[in-house]
Amino acid sequence: MFFDRNDAGRKLARALDPLPDDALILGIPRGGVVVARTLADELHRPLDVLVVRKLGAPHNPELAIGAIGPNGAVTLDQDVLRALPSVSAEYVDREAMEQLREIRRRLQIYRGDVPFPDVRGRPAVVVDDGIATGSTARAALRWLRGEGAEPLVLAVPVAPESAAREFEKEADRAVILSTPQRFLAVGQWYDHFDQVSDDEVVAALQAQA
Repeated sequence: MFFDRNDAGRKLARALDPLPDDALILGIPRGGVVVARTLADELHRPLDVLVVRKLGAPHNPELAIGAIGPNGAVTLDQDVLRALPSVSAEYVDREAMEQLREIRRRLQIYRGDVPFPDVRGRPAVVVDDGIATGSTARAALRWLRGEGAEPLVLAVPVAPESAAREFEKEADRAVILSTPQRFLAVGQWYDHFDQVSDDEVVAALQAQA
């Protein structure tokens, strides 16, 4: 159990230490950026933001059928899709375009005209406040691998046991502090799990400038 996202960031920092000097900490917004800010502060590494979005199921947007990265690349969760045979390719395309628009909106808020740093050959640490289905973190890791980042590290406070096994293959190193068998939602593992605003994300990023 974690008191809040800052507590989770401190505990992750202890588990990750030491990191290579040129490692880049990448928070997944919104909540992951708060965790990543504390982690970056503790380990004295630069912080940036990586915007990926999950693709929600019809009539249940909290259920992820996949995710989309900042370059428009889509990753689908085939296990979820097999359980939802009514999800059409046309729906996936519409949802992907809607989420890509949201990615671009957030990038403008968070980054403005500042380009994403060159990650080729650079260690990258992907941080979120927890994993449920894993679609968003999976999309982030695959996008970074395509950009040439290496090694890839996933750092999250909590994830289902099944997801933890999967990410040992997706990332070069997966640091997951808690892997409960009975998992309902990320928020159940925090005493305080308030919604994070875009303004809070911007403040976290500016604190690292």
